[in-house]
Amino acid sequence: MYQYEYVNVIGEGMAATKFREHRELIDRRAEEGWRYVGFVPSHISGGEIVQIDLIFEKEVER
Repeated sequence: MYQYEYVNVIGEGMAATKFREHRELIDRRAEEGWRYVGFVPSHISGGEIVQIDLIFEKEVER
């Protein structure tokens, strides 16, 4: 069985949103034993993704 964790990341900028902290968050979670699985847009404004949820998983015993 897997446990999941979702971390919200807010983009910066107006015309071209940039996500800056995602790499550090992924590296930090990896050190804690989490595996990066992917991301889901959590907020879209003006046709642009401005927030994402990074998804992590960790195997847990029942």
